[in-house]
Amino acid sequence: MANENHNEEQEVDLNQLLQIRREKLSKLKDEGKNPFEITKFERTHTSKQIIENYDELEGKDVIVAGRMMAKRIMGKASFCHIQDADGKLQSYVSINDLGEESYKQFKEDDIGDIIGIKGFVFKTKTGEISIHAKEVTLLSKSLRPLPEKFHGLKDVDLRYRQRYVDLIVNPEVKNTFLTRVKILKEIKKILDEKGYLEVETPILNTIAGGATARPFITHHNTLDMDMYLRIANELYLKRLIVGGFDKVYEMGRMFRNEGMDIKHNPEFTNIELYSAYEDYNDMMNITEEIISTAARNVLGTTVIDYQGTQIDLTPNWKRTTMIDSIKEITGVDFNTINTDEEALKVAKDLNVELDEMKLSRGEIINQVFEAKVEETLIQPTFIYDYPVEVSPLTKRKPSDPRLTERFELFIGGREYANAYSELNDPIDQYERFKKQVEAREAGDEEANMMDDDFINALEYGMPPTGGLGIGIDRLIMLLTNSASIRDVLLFPTMKNLSKE
Repeated sequence: MANENHNEEQEVDLNQLLQIRREKLSKLKDEGKNPFEITKFERTHTSKQIIENYDELEGKDVIVAGRMMAKRIMGKASFCHIQDADGKLQSYVSINDLGEESYKQFKEDDIGDIIGIKGFVFKTKTGEISIHAKEVTLLSKSLRPLPEKFHGLKDVDLRYRQRYVDLIVNPEVKNTFLTRVKILKEIKKILDEKGYLEVETPILNTIAGGATARPFITHHNTLDMDMYLRIANELYLKRLIVGGFDKVYEMGRMFRNEGMDIKHNPEFTNIELYSAYEDYNDMMNITEEIISTAARNVLGTTVIDYQGTQIDLTPNWKRTTMIDSIKEITGVDFNTINTDEEALKVAKDLNVELDEMKLSRGEIINQVFEAKVEETLIQPTFIYDYPVEVSPLTKRKPSDPRLTERFELFIGGREYANAYSELNDPIDQYERFKKQVEAREAGDEEANMMDDDFINALEYGMPPTGGLGIGIDRLIMLLTNSASIRDVLLFPTMKNLSKE
């Protein structure tokens, strides 16, 4: 539809447009028609309800409201499109129905204004379901023009900063977030039906624990003590297992003071769940079920496209150990390498750049995996049996104490889930915390802190437990074919423009 008002606006600069719109508002106020004084507007239907129920609504009066996205003035009659939460709907507006004064006001209304329309439902000659307006009410004045109609808001950085505009002019963005909501509901439904109890744990922590990450630090004035925004909720959830809850989960925000890229945002959504008397094999099964079921029930398929690559989420995903996966890609079998020195030589022969602070055999195995294997794992793959050095909260593997009963899920070369047979030996846990503290004192800001109260909880006895964490934002990226984590966060963290 042509948009005469909008095209005219393009011919003047932004400052003039802002001034013109403010002058219109001042005029309305002078006439006693201030739209911002309206407190309520009763609607009878949404655009979707009218379109879906046209046969029974034809010829009947309805009342709708939304943002005016287009307008075509044709003398004594006009057409406009309004957009509400469900979609767009056309309206026919004429001087004969509104009267001269109201029609004149409608002609003065701008693209972006929020209006209410009362009228009867009909179809135009072209077959478009529309409303024949009897009354038009200006409900809110838009003092800023929307981005140019045919190109929309394309500046990616601006889209993230001004998500409210992005949602208005790019309808597919809203669909992404509606899909996100459906996926989260589906995940919770699966867990609720399996007897998991949804709980809440503290976001402000006295100790940053439960993950290997650098925390955000804040200060509590009344207690005069530093506190940390949680990097994980693991240790609190396991305290609940100690307390007698057999199955618990929490979905919520985590905070990590680390780098930002297409896969990382300082605050992100994670779900962790714990089940007493189960192990990491059970966690593999439920991970597979959660993701495949969410895809099937929300998207209608378990075969999806992600950035040009077909991913098959149908159950019976590949499962292989970390050491076997390295052997498959590089030919190197770390089962035959028993010393730090041998592992270091192998890594150098493979041209793997190592962290100089992490040169034990287990840490080197993990770094070789990350450098050589991770990006090759395109179809869903569980990598399990991680070295103990990189798994401070995980139960050792009985057949090889150098390894732990831990897995991570990889899809498209990225990690999506992390799970353990949880360590419930308080003596072993204390010794591992001590090694983490030593690493922290040596300069590793991501190493775990000593959590004496968690050790105290374990000393009361925790049953054998399986635990799982899934990165929700990455999962939403996968299931909505979104290239960046910022595409699935309504308000991603952005650099302050004043600092640039």
